[in-house]
Amino acid sequence: MTGWSTADIPRLDGRTAVITGATGGLGYQTALELARAGATVVLTGRNGAKGQDALARIRGELPDAAIIYETLDLASIASVADFAGRFAATHPSLDLLINNAAVMALPTRQVTVDEFEMQFGTNYLGHYALTALLLPQLRRGRNARVVNLSSLAHRSGAINFDDLQARRSYKPWRAYCQSKLAMLMFALELQRRSAINGWGIMSNAAHPGYARTELIPNGPGTESLSWRFGRYLQPLMSHSAAAGALPTLFAATSPAAEGGGYYGPNGFYELKGPPAPARIMPQARDAAVAERLWDISAALTGVPFIQVATAA
Repeated sequence: MTGWSTADIPRLDGRTAVITGATGGLGYQTALELARAGATVVLTGRNGAKGQDALARIRGELPDAAIIYETLDLASIASVADFAGRFAATHPSLDLLINNAAVMALPTRQVTVDEFEMQFGTNYLGHYALTALLLPQLRRGRNARVVNLSSLAHRSGAINFDDLQARRSYKPWRAYCQSKLAMLMFALELQRRSAINGWGIMSNAAHPGYARTELIPNGPGTESLSWRFGRYLQPLMSHSAAAGALPTLFAATSPAAEGGGYYGPNGFYELKGPPAPARIMPQARDAAVAERLWDISAALTGVPFIQVATAA
C-alpha cells in the first residue's frame, strides 16, 4: 500500500458510483478520479448551480466522462427517499456508494427538516437512510462497496443516547464527533450484517486527515481561536483535497481494501500522507452500542434495513 496513488485505481468501466456532497472538496475529487477510471458517476448535492459547475469542470478535464448531477439534501429524509426512487427507476444496480457529505461544528444548534440535530441528521442519519433505500440496487451491484467518511474526530466521540439530538446541551465539536463516530460504527455494523445476511456488500470507511477544503471555514468559522491558530500551522499539518480523497478512493477501488477496514493518511497523527490502515478507537467497536444505534436510526428515519433487504 506504500505510496498508493490515483495511478493505482483499477479500470472501472461498466460500474456505477453515487457520491454525496460531490460538488466540491473531497467529494468532487473522488468523483473526478472515479470518472477518470471509467465509472459512470452520479454527483449529488443540495445546490443545483454548484452541481452544474462541478459537471462542467469535470467535463472540461474529461470530455467523455459519464457523469450526471442529481439533487439530494441529506438534511431531509423525504429528499433522500425521492433521490433513491429516481435512481432506482433508471439504475437497476449500484456498484459504489460513497457517503461523503458533511457539515462541521456549526456554532449554534440547528435542526434538519425532520427536527434532527443538523450534524447528526446530515452527516449520519441521512446517509443511513440513503444506504438502506439503495440496498436493493447495491445487492445487484458487481462487487458492490459502501464507503463511509468518518474523521479523526471520531476518536473523541461518544454516542449520547440520553441526548442524541443535543436538545438539552449543544456543543459544536461534541455533536460533530458523535456524528463521525456514528459513521464509522455504521460502516462496521453494515459489514457485519452484510456478512450475516448474505447481502454481498463490502462496507468500509475512510477519513481524509487534515484536508484543505471548505468544510472547516464553513463550519466553526474563521473567527475562532482554534481556526486562527491552525491557519498558521496548516501548511505543515495539512494536504490538498485531492490528497485527502485518496483514502476514500483506496477504500472504494483497491483490491487490497477489506470489509470492515478503515483507511486514512499514514503520516503523523494520520493528518496527511498516502493511504494506510487507520486507527479505530475502542468505542467504535462496541457491538452493543452499534446495534442500538442501528435500531434507533431505523425508527428515527422510518427506513428499516431488514425490510428493504427482504424486498430486494
